[in-house]
Amino acid sequence: MERTFVAIKPDGVKRGLIGKIIERFENKSYKIVALKLMNVTPEIAAKHYEEHYGKPFYDKLIKFITMGPIVAMAVEGKNVIKGVRHLVGKTNPDEADDGSIRADFSSYSTTNLVHASDCPESAQRELNLYFDEKEICNNYKNMFEIVLDELGEK
Repeated sequence: MERTFVAIKPDGVKRGLIGKIIERFENKSYKIVALKLMNVTPEIAAKHYEEHYGKPFYDKLIKFITMGPIVAMAVEGKNVIKGVRHLVGKTNPDEADDGSIRADFSSYSTTNLVHASDCPESAQRELNLYFDEKEICNNYKNMFEIVLDELGEK
């Protein structure tokens, strides 16, 4: 199983969309193996967005992600990085596929509700930034996994 990092950004938290956004991942049978509401420090924000340092929008990214709490998640499942990115939608909500989180709930590319890791290396780096290994639950199965086990298809 693959694992990725997802964050509901401050705009999603402030708008009360936490449950609706998490529901999208659970409806796809992805397993949330870690979850916490937290404030992102400027130091964590700088590490998170280090690849954008020096770009014109860097300061806005840091200001935005630190303006209020986020919901940080470790999400697990088959091809979860690609699947979550599809569920989240393109960065610009106007270009996101209908039915994606950003197309359904966002109006601006700057405040686009959700962050999702874009590759295995970013996922691991971001998971390590937001979670200690002891915070990740590795010992439960969601209903989808139980059914696959029962059918012998896992």
